[in-house]
Amino acid sequence: MLLGGCSSSAPSGSPDFRPGAPGAGDPYFPTYGNGGYDVSGYDVNVRYDPATKTLRGTATITATATQDLSKFDLDLARLAASKVTVDGAAATSSANGNELVITPATGIRINRKFTIIVDYSGSPGQLANKTLGDGGWLNTTDGALALGQPESASTWFPVNDHPSDKATFQLEMTVPDGLSVLSIGVPGPKTTAGGWTTWRWTENSPLASYLSTVIIGKYRVTTTTHDGKPMITAVPDSLPADGPAAKSLARTGEIADFLATQFGPYPFDAYGGIVVNDDRIRYALETQSRPTYSASFFATDPNPVVIAHELAHQWFGDSVALERWQDIWLNEGFATYAEWLWQQHAGTDTMASIFDRTYRGFDWNQTPGDPGVEHLFGDAVYDRGGMTVYALRETIGDAAFATLLTTWTSTYKDRNADTAELIKMAEQVSGKDLGAFFQSWLYGKTAPPRP
Repeated sequence: MLLGGCSSSAPSGSPDFRPGAPGAGDPYFPTYGNGGYDVSGYDVNVRYDPATKTLRGTATITATATQDLSKFDLDLARLAASKVTVDGAAATSSANGNELVITPATGIRINRKFTIIVDYSGSPGQLANKTLGDGGWLNTTDGALALGQPESASTWFPVNDHPSDKATFQLEMTVPDGLSVLSIGVPGPKTTAGGWTTWRWTENSPLASYLSTVIIGKYRVTTTTHDGKPMITAVPDSLPADGPAAKSLARTGEIADFLATQFGPYPFDAYGGIVVNDDRIRYALETQSRPTYSASFFATDPNPVVIAHELAHQWFGDSVALERWQDIWLNEGFATYAEWLWQQHAGTDTMASIFDRTYRGFDWNQTPGDPGVEHLFGDAVYDRGGMTVYALRETIGDAAFATLLTTWTSTYKDRNADTAELIKMAEQVSGKDLGAFFQSWLYGKTAPPRP
């Protein structure tokens, strides 16, 4: 193909080619992710041996250049690449901290699609984050798991590890017989040979990389269908088969169906949930199509509220993903609002009373619109974010708010969005100037007027 009178490839040292940026330029995390290309899909084939805690894999990555590329980076932490090709030709690669720097044999022209294949191996581990806590690969007593936010994927496969570059995901993972491999998306056929079993998972909707996961261990896996789609839930063998965790996951379809009446059609090809019984994991994460929950949420009783929160993320955070981490309130505020919706629907509380209690006890010095890295997962992002959504509904009215929710989730399905786009859409559907409202609720340091 010809572009601008030039061939689609040229020596990588040509003067019009330049390296892709070593970060996506996020204001909070400038070095996360990379620039110069856009990934469309990851196909990851991995073998993991829990006995030696070693991983060996091949990742096939399809991408499109967004500039004339002389070289580019992928994120890869604690693992080493042994061979890299770009469109079948050997490429030069080197490690620079948690970056894999790749120089293709020829430069890659802007808008050209290309395929990277990386063979890699090593002993995976955690990404250190003193502010937010470590994330990524953890070895467990009977296997391993990879989980974390704002980054984790680069601890087990080469990736553009920032939510602004969404891509499809396909996984084949081989482990010793007797262990389960849980991941996201639609399950594929399992095959067994020589004491090893290969599990397959496919997520055909683009995802932010931190929403991928793999969990290896001894699990009770339940496979059913819901609304014509596979529903896979998994509870560790270490928990009761009919205990609070299993009972909570069993309500996934019911809760997802209720949220669909509020937010629009469920956005993915599969449902489910995975429980992790490990004291180092004390949170839940909205891993795409199949959220992951700490067993601590179900220590004594079923907990449908946390199920509602993580399922709401399938619309807000997963299908419609962040463009930058500063806007995380778009994820957590709407998911917190969904908790209140569910409690009112279930008859255990009312949204108005939850709002009033939260409003009375809140420290208004914390702001959700620009929380800062230290407060990325703080009360302002969740509770004040939820109050902002509730107050917006009260301000523009139920009809306009309902239109906003379904228009937002349909317009930005499988895409990224930011706060400015939400404000613009809210003003369009309501016919109101909401600048002062959002300034007060998202950025003000005093209590906004009650709606």
